[in-house]
Amino acid sequence: MRVLYHLPLSPFSRKIRLALAEKRIPFELRVERVWERRDEFLQMNPACTVPVLVEENGFVIPDSYAIAEYLDEAYPDPGLLGRTLAERAEVRRLTSWFDHKFGAEVTRNLYYEKQVKRLMGRGGPEGASLRAGYANLRPHLEYLGWLSESRPWLAGNNLSLADLTAAAHLSTLDYIGDVDWSLNDAAKDWYARVKSRPSFRPLLADRISGLNPPTHYADLDF
Repeated sequence: MRVLYHLPLSPFSRKIRLALAEKRIPFELRVERVWERRDEFLQMNPACTVPVLVEENGFVIPDSYAIAEYLDEAYPDPGLLGRTLAERAEVRRLTSWFDHKFGAEVTRNLYYEKQVKRLMGRGGPEGASLRAGYANLRPHLEYLGWLSESRPWLAGNNLSLADLTAAAHLSTLDYIGDVDWSLNDAAKDWYARVKSRPSFRPLLADRISGLNPPTHYADLDF
């Protein structure tokens, strides 16, 4: 059985869980506490980050973007990176936007500060970082809402890795109660469509010991 090493609230892990589920590829989940820096895991991924996918033949792929590219080449149906050159460029652009820009300006300031620092023994969250994360969330939701009103899906006519990436980050923040969905109705409607897909059900069933999500988290109609 192929294995995905992950952390339940890692948006990068969640992106790959969604991609595997959309492609109907069976896999086993294994939690990897990266702060423990296990020697066996470091041999698979010297960066000591999740996710890491280990195929049934033992082939190891670290890094969520490398895994996503690999999956679309090895298991092309359904494709998640776009059909035309223009579509593929737009999917990659938006995937990078949410993983890097949204990740740095919002996810890191909220999820990392409130959850990851505690797990790694690096103290409590910094108020300035939290304020920046909440302030940055508004323009990102506005951009996401604009995209969802302009196109059937974020990158074009079809569900793509861009949608899964954005939804993965937002689901992480939604679990810890940090998304004010009243900020943008179009973004909220898009997220409701994505989280209603069968691929999202395992994420909505996740529960972290000592941390319960808000009641709307698993509600498909909010």
